[in-house]
Amino acid sequence: MAMNQAQYQKATFAGGCFWCMVSPFDEQEGIEEIVSGYTGGEKENPSYKEVVSGRTGHREAVQILFNPDVFPYEKLLNLFWRQIDPTDPEGQFSDRGEAYTTAIYYHNEEQRILAEKSKKELEESGRFKKSIVTEVLPAQAFYPAEKYHQDFYKKNNFRYELYRRGSGRQEFLKEYWPRDTSHLKEKLTPMQYHVTQENGTEPPYENEYWNNEREGIYVDIVSGEPLFTSKDQYDSGCGWPSFTKPVMSASVKEKYDLSHRSTRIEVRSREADSHLGHVFEDGPGKDGLRYCINSAALRFIPVEDLEKEGYEDFKILFPGR
Repeated sequence: MAMNQAQYQKATFAGGCFWCMVSPFDEQEGIEEIVSGYTGGEKENPSYKEVVSGRTGHREAVQILFNPDVFPYEKLLNLFWRQIDPTDPEGQFSDRGEAYTTAIYYHNEEQRILAEKSKKELEESGRFKKSIVTEVLPAQAFYPAEKYHQDFYKKNNFRYELYRRGSGRQEFLKEYWPRDTSHLKEKLTPMQYHVTQENGTEPPYENEYWNNEREGIYVDIVSGEPLFTSKDQYDSGCGWPSFTKPVMSASVKEKYDLSHRSTRIEVRSREADSHLGHVFEDGPGKDGLRYCINSAALRFIPVEDLEKEGYEDFKILFPGR
């Protein structure tokens, strides 16, 4: 049943360049909409040039429509802090000026209390040596930014990745909010950990599934989320498992990989964020894609074991079995 619109709430966050403040919240369950825009100033409907000039007093911000029963406000706050440098009073990373300073704009008294509480907890955690300067302010008029800026990270992925990396934001967040994957060292083999958690690559032809001919599906070695099917696997001659497409488009996410002095498109699992491999435009399928994936990132489930392993719904892909 569709949720009544009145049951949704708004959250507004200023975290520097709004290009970088959309993707962390996007496609999370319970988040209905994210709009990039301007808030905190006096002029109605300001333009981007006016805002970044500092003449209007606005900040770049995102306004989020969310279901608090599925994605509570406390969870939004936690995710917000992990995207910014809350100790910088002059802007964010390479973007300087009032338009890029940080703030939490609360829409009701409950949000104010929760925002102040989370700010105090972060201050007392000792994670940052400097004081937390992010302001907690009452929500003001919010003006959507120009269409060009909406979902920028999706529409201009390569430029977005270059900007995010060059701004210094990415490295800062890795330093202050590193993902704890230590528990996976007990679960995974050294090669599986190297590939999925350290963006490694296993040797060609010396891996488990490069020439697999059995029928079944491949799932993420970390989370078990379904990723690929043997129906779409083929021998590309590269020495790694190759597929023409994922089992579902939502199973994986793709991003530009700017490492190793080359530009490639990296493939990661959506739920566990495991590094899987890369996708190239030299495949035989209708879309011309080749998903070159590390065996170490995968677990193969043969068709006869799908029901036993809890993947019965995927038997439909193998009629007659």
